[in-house]
Amino acid sequence: MSEDKNRAIAAAILPLVGGAANVTSVAHCMTRLRLGVQDRSLVQGDALRAVPEVLGVVEDDTYQIVLGPGVARIAPEFERLVEEARTTTPEAPAREAAPEAGPDVKPAAAPAVPTTTAVPTTAADLAAQGAALRAGRKAKNATPAKLFLRRIANIFVPLIPALIGCGIVAGINGLLTNLGWLPSAVPALGAIASGFMSLIAVFVGYNTAKEFGGTPILGGAVAAVIVFPGIADITAFGQKLAPGQGGVLGALAAALLAVQVEKHCRKVVPQALDVLVTPTLTVLVTGLVTVFGLMYAAGEVSTAIGAFANWLLAHGGAAAGFVLGGLFLPLVMLGLHQALIPIHTTLIEQQGYTVLLPILAMAGAGQVGAAIAVYLRLPRNGSIRTTIRSALPAGFLGVGEPLIYGVSLPLGRPFVTACIGGAFGGGFVGLFNQLGDTVGSTAIGPSGWALFPLVKGNQGIGATIAVYALGLVVGYVVGFLATYFFGFSKQMLTDLNAAPEATTATAPAPAPAPAPAPATAPEGPAPDGPAPDDSPPDKEPVSA
Repeated sequence: MSEDKNRAIAAAILPLVGGAANVTSVAHCMTRLRLGVQDRSLVQGDALRAVPEVLGVVEDDTYQIVLGPGVARIAPEFERLVEEARTTTPEAPAREAAPEAGPDVKPAAAPAVPTTTAVPTTAADLAAQGAALRAGRKAKNATPAKLFLRRIANIFVPLIPALIGCGIVAGINGLLTNLGWLPSAVPALGAIASGFMSLIAVFVGYNTAKEFGGTPILGGAVAAVIVFPGIADITAFGQKLAPGQGGVLGALAAALLAVQVEKHCRKVVPQALDVLVTPTLTVLVTGLVTVFGLMYAAGEVSTAIGAFANWLLAHGGAAAGFVLGGLFLPLVMLGLHQALIPIHTTLIEQQGYTVLLPILAMAGAGQVGAAIAVYLRLPRNGSIRTTIRSALPAGFLGVGEPLIYGVSLPLGRPFVTACIGGAFGGGFVGLFNQLGDTVGSTAIGPSGWALFPLVKGNQGIGATIAVYALGLVVGYVVGFLATYFFGFSKQMLTDLNAAPEATTATAPAPAPAPAPAPATAPEGPAPDGPAPDDSPPDKEPVSA
């Protein structure tokens, strides 16, 4: 995609989020443009979804626009446009600044949709129900514990691109080593792959302080103590410390403590001495606590996490994989999946890969299989089938969220059967872990087919890839079969396969006229919005 194309996409998005004056922050992860917006009422969500390159939107603590892997090229262009607009126009966000991108359909504001029929029958109906479910999930996830987990996730999300890049380089290096090719390049590739991981604690400390309101560089400074080679000369709790002991968990705890020390110093230290005293006390106090307490404690926790994960999959891999693969989509719905991010990172830091991610990735396979079954079971519902066609390619590449709120969750049963597919896929991969063929991922973030370049295990790369590929097939097939045979009641199939005219006729009609009413549905759009064939497919993802 050319630079002009990326800029054009950014230019199309900017007015739809209320203009530059309404944007308070710009960031991105692997697939999403994450925006801080001043006034959510100025954001035109439906018009954003109508932009061809937009896969969906997520309303969370930040407003997230799903753009796929190309977001890394679009985000800088968007940020440049924001800065340019701020230097040439006054900061006064106005609703009129956003141009219309088609009919302004607001399905979430139509309370009649869930009550006029027992089953959502079009993409617009699914969008309405999906929006209601998303709003309910957001309200339930606004608890202090879940908000804290979300902030923890914000610390690690910016690290994902480096984890992916270094993970792929590590895979290439391993392949060259096993084949005996280019031996002179192996040390260089090893250094490139391992350099980031050796200093990941510093980045975690930096991001933690930034996220929790401290000075980022001070968070990085106290976390750097953990990876400093000279730490090996220090004894704590009767044993020599090791560089890197405690890893990302120790860095996280150290930076959190640094933020509290810094904030306290800002309150009590005179302003004239603040620039000298506050950073010194923050680094000194936090550094001593880290060296003589946090490193040891976090090291014990990290070791326990790695040992438990290995023990669980070695002794009950099939059962553990079944449970993890089946429950991952509900965990995403509850926001609890964010607690797994530090665990994944700890396992990668310890072992070079996380054994949990390939199992959890099977949830996406079950979702894809369920969507294909929905597509085949609804041959007369062009609206829902269009939504599935647009979302399936992303689903195969591991971006399965558009199918959740756009299709399976609003329909109900297909969401459950998708989880069943994920459970069997996870159980399959877990079984091979139990038999000794460990399957892991050298990075977090991707799933589906996008995870193949990152797959790593204790066997040859061919065997490891084969196990993961077969797990995906199991997830696809079981998700498909479960949905095809058990995903719909007879009444659901009747309603969903009804002709559009019959569906429209079920909407509440005005009082009957004196003359006999015609047998066909009234001309023009239904009261709740445009005709089903005119409504754009919904591509709403859940936050991941």
